Amino acid sequence: MTIACSQDRDPRENVVVVDGVYAPQEDSQLLADVMEKTGLAVGRRVVDLCTGSGVVAVKAAELGAASVTAFDICPRAVRCARTNALAGSAAVDVHLGSWARAGEFGPFDLVVCNPPYVPRDPEGEPLPAAVGPARAWDAGYDGRLVLDPLCAAVPGLLADGGSLLLVQSEFADPRMTLAALSSAGLDASIVAWQWIPFGPVLSSRAEWLEETGRLEPGRREEELLVIRADKP
Repeated sequence: MTIACSQDRDPRENVVVVDGVYAPQEDSQLLADVMEKTGLAVGRRVVDLCTGSGVVAVKAAELGAASVTAFDICPRAVRCARTNALAGSAAVDVHLGSWARAGEFGPFDLVVCNPPYVPRDPEGEPLPAAVGPARAWDAGYDGRLVLDPLCAAVPGLLADGGSLLLVQSEFADPRMTLAALSSAGLDASIVAWQWIPFGPVLSSRAEWLEETGRLEPGRREEELLVIRADKP
């Protein structure tokens, strides 16, 4: 099943975000929308990796997940996600740590993740602090600093018959994600996509992306993709 999604709600609505925590954007909303439309969270054990504000984890709880666990390596994000879960009366168990620690709590029926995936120019100037925390999007020269180890770890987090929903940018080579997940024994495919205008981060890197051949000259739109991978 392929889902073409369009933005019809503000992903920031009713979400508390503090300095140093990634504010939910179109990618968070796209991931949440796909989770809802596929019904994969209902009655299942869900884990949200790189949870940030916790918006996707809270959505999973609202959709009727049997349990929701969330992880982030940033203490501020953990506190923020707990605040949003409490405000939404959502039963979400938020922990400090990466997917390595998540393995202690698994296996899970559904893994959802909105990881850092934006390529970074090693010689580029840092963005103003007001834009947000760079660690929430910077993912190395090819955008795969987090994606590659994540793809390798996912099979160990999933129960038999479990699924992954992962959102990423076209600029982080989704073909490599599909190949990595397939090589790990999962049945992977792109199930949703959405075109959005460049925000501050990609706008600042547009010329570099053009110079490295990853962006057509003059284009200032990005394609977001959601990849689903199922474990037999």
